Amino acid sequence: MSDSTGLRYLETHEWVRLEGKIATVGISDHAQKEISDVVFVELPKPDRTVKQKESVLVIESVKAAFDIYAPMSGKVIRVNETLKTKPDLVNRSPYGEGWLFQVECSDLKEAEALMDESRYKSLGHAAGH
Repeated sequence: MSDSTGLRYLETHEWVRLEGKIATVGISDHAQKEISDVVFVELPKPDRTVKQKESVLVIESVKAAFDIYAPMSGKVIRVNETLKTKPDLVNRSPYGEGWLFQVECSDLKEAEALMDESRYKSLGHAAGH
């Protein structure tokens, strides 16, 4: 789970990896470079219901705080607890250990509105490492 193959993207740089109805969410390599030194991740509460493109959590860096949006609607079923003590994983492994949360999707058709990797890259955002 450490590369960007097969991911879908929001225009706000969140990625989603769908496995059945489970969506794992993180931010792109481009976004982590823009945010730079992550010092704190305010994770969502498990069981929270989120809507696509709703602000779900905040990532704080030495520069500023950044809202992170849900690529898919559904219920938060898991958060990356490791980020509480190692928030820099978002910078070091944005497609792997730095994932943010998982959602049990309520509407898989929402994925059709997300960009594939080539479309995301065409906007000038390199998805890979």
